[in-house]
Amino acid sequence: MKNKSNDYVIRILDSPLAVNTGEWNALLATQSQDGILNPFMRHEYLAALHASGSATLKTGWTPRFVTLWQGDTLVGACALYLKAHSYGEYVFDWAWANAYAQNGLDYYPKALVAVPFTPVPGARLLARDHAERALLVQALVAWCDEQKLSSLHVLFAADDDVKACEDAGLMLRHTVQFHWTNSAPTLAAAHSALPPESEFLRPPLGENRDGGLCEPESGFSCRPFASFDDFLMTLSQEKRKKIRQERRKVRDAGITFRWSLGPQISSADWDFFYRCYERTYLEHGNAPYLSRDFFHRMENSMPENWLLFVAEHEGTPIASSLIAVSARPDCAIGIIDAKNFAAEPESAGNTSFQGLTAYGRYWGALARVDCLHFEACYYQPIEWCIAHGFQSFEGGAQGEHKMARALLPVKTTSAHWLAHPSFADAIERFLEREGAGIDHYLEDLERRSPFKAAVVQPPTNPTIPS
Repeated sequence: MKNKSNDYVIRILDSPLAVNTGEWNALLATQSQDGILNPFMRHEYLAALHASGSATLKTGWTPRFVTLWQGDTLVGACALYLKAHSYGEYVFDWAWANAYAQNGLDYYPKALVAVPFTPVPGARLLARDHAERALLVQALVAWCDEQKLSSLHVLFAADDDVKACEDAGLMLRHTVQFHWTNSAPTLAAAHSALPPESEFLRPPLGENRDGGLCEPESGFSCRPFASFDDFLMTLSQEKRKKIRQERRKVRDAGITFRWSLGPQISSADWDFFYRCYERTYLEHGNAPYLSRDFFHRMENSMPENWLLFVAEHEGTPIASSLIAVSARPDCAIGIIDAKNFAAEPESAGNTSFQGLTAYGRYWGALARVDCLHFEACYYQPIEWCIAHGFQSFEGGAQGEHKMARALLPVKTTSAHWLAHPSFADAIERFLEREGAGIDHYLEDLERRSPFKAAVVQPPTNPTIPS
């Protein structure tokens, strides 16, 4: 497929292994202002999903990586999968598939631009600029039309991707996630940032705890939390009390935690984590999406992107949670400064990780302990993020209960193209109604803020990270 006017060539590849790792990651780095690679869009991650058998034709994820070339230079790319089902996506279209079936039409296979099993927002359409991103979208739609596919779906897209898709006529759909931000809000900044309709949340002007007013243009990022207790003090008394009670239950059960980051995670710990992860999936009646071989590849190809918490009872491991972390560009090419992985908890104010994000991903337990899930999957990671200067912690898809743990609602966006004109019209009307419902839902969640009436927690950065 060739665009003659600009000498661009589109190549469709049947495996991520057919794409050069360095070229893919170099393009990915340009999607972030500071060159930080979203771990789930790294070539190593996508290649591991394929090579481990986790996301392949056999599991209903047939790869068709779309690449845009100018001469010998890769200038655009995306991870596209032909899907034979809608599992592992987290933007639910089962009703659309059923409507097709009821009318004697095939909804599957469909085209999906997404990271398999991973509802983490980020860049999906890798390109050097808006013009080349627009070419990539045009090529995607043209190819799907040529292949007579029912539809194209770009999930959890970054703002630049959304703009390119919207300009190309794709329909937008919104969902809600819950993210935590490491920022003690300042009252002056809160005043300037709140919309007029949020008077019920508007605090009086005042000083921050450092003794000075923040300028409105400084936004909410006046200072990070100094400690977990400092964070708790911004919550309402009810929410603060509940969190302390839940943490106390875990301590009183004799549970202790240890964490390991990057190369510190031993092979034995990876094995133990997978036992927990697999056991928990099987207890819920499902086989895990990801194989042990996938995590073996994570251990070897991108260890710097993983943080492991292990819960122990009297020295015996009983549960674990695996957190993904973004890493500085030098880590992504194998240059890891050992001091950045120091295990001392007294590292508040550490600047090594400022501006980075942690992602709650996988969890499992071999024993039942009241509130252990909350401790392993929320409180331990948040406390770690505060101690190490991480900017945010994303709790994953859905889960309104996360608000009680101070993870606030964030709107995420996907884009959709349907080949059938009548179904496209019907779904466009549905999305208008659904979108209005999402807006009302967000307004309702805002009224149930877990923070003190006089403290407004800053919204998560509206620019979706790459």
